Amino acid sequence: MAAAALRREGGEDAFRRLFRFYRQRDVPDWRAVVDFSAPGGQVVRSQLSISSVSDQDAYRAGLQPVSQWKAYGLKGYPGFIFILNPFLPGCQRHWVKQCLKLYPQKPNVCNLDLHMAPEKTIDLWGQSKEQLRKKGSSKWEPRSLLEKLRWVTLGYHYNWDTKKYSANHHTPFPSDLAYLSEQVAAACGFRGFQAQAGILNYYHFDSSLGIHVDESELDHSRPLLSFSFGQSSIFLLGGLKREEAPTAMFMHSGDIMVMSGFSRLLYHAVPRVLPNPEGTTLPSCLDQGLSSDLPVGSVIEHSSDEDWQAWCIYS
Repeated sequence: MAAAALRREGGEDAFRRLFRFYRQRDVPDWRAVVDFSAPGGQVVRSQLSISSVSDQDAYRAGLQPVSQWKAYGLKGYPGFIFILNPFLPGCQRHWVKQCLKLYPQKPNVCNLDLHMAPEKTIDLWGQSKEQLRKKGSSKWEPRSLLEKLRWVTLGYHYNWDTKKYSANHHTPFPSDLAYLSEQVAAACGFRGFQAQAGILNYYHFDSSLGIHVDESELDHSRPLLSFSFGQSSIFLLGGLKREEAPTAMFMHSGDIMVMSGFSRLLYHAVPRVLPNPEGTTLPSCLDQGLSSDLPVGSVIEHSSDEDWQAWCIYS
């Protein structure tokens, strides 16, 4: 059955049916998936607040001037904004580096802390990089700790058992990610936004993100920001109830999603991670090196070629 027919069926847990459809190894029909690089149908242009972010502030976050961003929305989903990769050439590498090398470090919390002694998870990158390099030259190596990483929490730490954030469990939120989030939120009309909590999800080709609503935050008037780096995926955006069939869309490296207003509390999920549609191991936007001419005050940092080669093997 095609995805369009499954959407029309509606009824009990229509979201689950489409989640399973896109979870298949061989999806027979991709035509129902929204591709924002070739917008049409229910896709509409979103107006950004260009004057809210100076070009210099955008550059400091590794972003193009907001006037050059391509931002879209979907009919029937007010408050949802999809921004096609607005990053400057080479700048995505910084965020990949932070997600794999810096953000998993203590005092941040990760899934490995649940069943390993604290001293064993102090420096996941340091413990894993040599093992990753060996994978590039041998057929089999045991999984490194980094490859066992599934999530990291930042700032106010999410409790996966209670499904709540605790004021008593808080560590400093990364300043570079806070700055990036501030610029993106301002461009979308949310000036003065301050990121206080974050969840990093690490996906492999067999990974998925289950159907859920992000409702644990205390202030639902503030937007959710989602950044994607690495491989492509299918993202499903549904309604206020699981009986409402979701809309499927492609999400590629560098793309940003903002959920606010009506769309802030909608069901969503990631049923599938996809191989790079360009046919290479990594998308071309990650092949680009970082310019040596970074602006004063930039949060973007260079990474070594040696580290980048290990990150490529991880990906």
